Amino acid sequence: MQRRRFLHLIIATASLAFLVTISLLARTPTVRAAHAPAPAWNHSAAAQFLDSRELWWQAWPRAQKDHGTLCISCHTVVPYAMVRPALSRDLGDAALTPPEQVLLASVEKRVTGWSSMTPFYLDAKYGPGKTAESHATEAVLNAVILASYDAAQGRIRPVTRAAFDHAWDLQESSGPLAGAWKWQDFHLGPWESSESGCQGAALLCLEAENLPGNFADDPATAPHIAALRAWLRSDYAAQPLLNQIYILWASAKDPGLLTRAERRSLLAALQANRQPDGGFRTASLDPRNRIDHSAQPAASDGYATGLVALALEAIGTPRRDPTLAAALAWLASHQQPNGSWTAASLNKQRDPASDPALFMTDAATAYAALALERQP
Repeated sequence: MQRRRFLHLIIATASLAFLVTISLLARTPTVRAAHAPAPAWNHSAAAQFLDSRELWWQAWPRAQKDHGTLCISCHTVVPYAMVRPALSRDLGDAALTPPEQVLLASVEKRVTGWSSMTPFYLDAKYGPGKTAESHATEAVLNAVILASYDAAQGRIRPVTRAAFDHAWDLQESSGPLAGAWKWQDFHLGPWESSESGCQGAALLCLEAENLPGNFADDPATAPHIAALRAWLRSDYAAQPLLNQIYILWASAKDPGLLTRAERRSLLAALQANRQPDGGFRTASLDPRNRIDHSAQPAASDGYATGLVALALEAIGTPRRDPTLAAALAWLASHQQPNGSWTAASLNKQRDPASDPALFMTDAATAYAALALERQP
């Protein structure tokens, strides 16, 4: 009888130990998630889609400008320039692709011949103020594009310094825009509205900090960067959530752009805006009414989700963070067969068969690829 009780006791103890072990394993998903592999996605397909869109842009009649140069667009060209060097590195491509060569040749030609170049939009055709807006916007974006390539190659070329000089020359020194720039405003979000200059300013700050040799601290550069930082800080609260995310991204190189309270508040807002599927939608980060009165898309999109993931990664957010992990998982599962990530216009319902309908998708694909590319 005692022997039977002893055997029952051993069996009960072993069963209890087994149940405890199972319970502990079930309670440690974050440990396993922390060591999970990076989300799988198709680098080559993303690069091919972006190359095809850049080639289309370069052939589009409306993109043709004076002296045989091309317009640079916030939605297609600038994001392409920010991500393509990283994709080339991942794919083992040492040489610039043909569309990159054309893009850089055009930007460099406009920078070196700056005084003789006609701004993309003129007062005579588009209304008062458009010449100055266009000139300043282009100056900023030229510097962003060239700095992106120079940073990838670990150098600063004279043409890139010249591009920054042109931007500094047009930087506002007084008034509400002191430290920033006049910006192209056609009442179109997210890149050509009254608030869009914040994005350009944040990207310029970010790219200046990315350049080697302490470029941002150079005596010729530092006063302009200081004025830019001051404007970003002072105007932060007035910006839509979308633009605040750009400032969060830039704060990775300049933590003083945001206070701890502002960062906590922004991170909480991002958590609140996360969609049930883990993604984000641009219209919730930059609410606006469409000019054709159509409803804004309710689904998550690649532009908003990619931007959020980029900003969170830049500030060192752990991969196990629920907001970042969900965003990256959404991106990994929503790449289209043609290599793209989709997003729709904030301004109107576009014909899906038209090439301009892909403008938001161009930026979405670049930001999504850049966010996923950062993963180890």
